[in-house]
Amino acid sequence: MTTKDNVYDEPSEVNAVDGFVEVDGPDAVDVTLTVEAAEETSERLLSQAFNARGQRRLKRYPHRPERD
Repeated sequence: MTTKDNVYDEPSEVNAVDGFVEVDGPDAVDVTLTVEAAEETSERLLSQAFNARGQRRLKRYPHRPERD
C-alpha cells in the first residue's frame, strides 16, 4: 500500500518547448527537464509502471514472495 497522501488517476501534460521538456501535472507539478533527464525519467516511469502492474495482478495470490 502506498504511503503517499494523494494518488492521481490522470496523466501529466508533457510538451517540448525550446529544446526542453515541460511537465505539468496534478498537485501543482510544474517542472522543466533537459532532454536527457526527460528520457531517463520516462524509462524509469515505464519500468516502475510495469512493476506496479505486476504487483497489482499478483496481489491476490498467496504465493508472492515476502519483502524484507
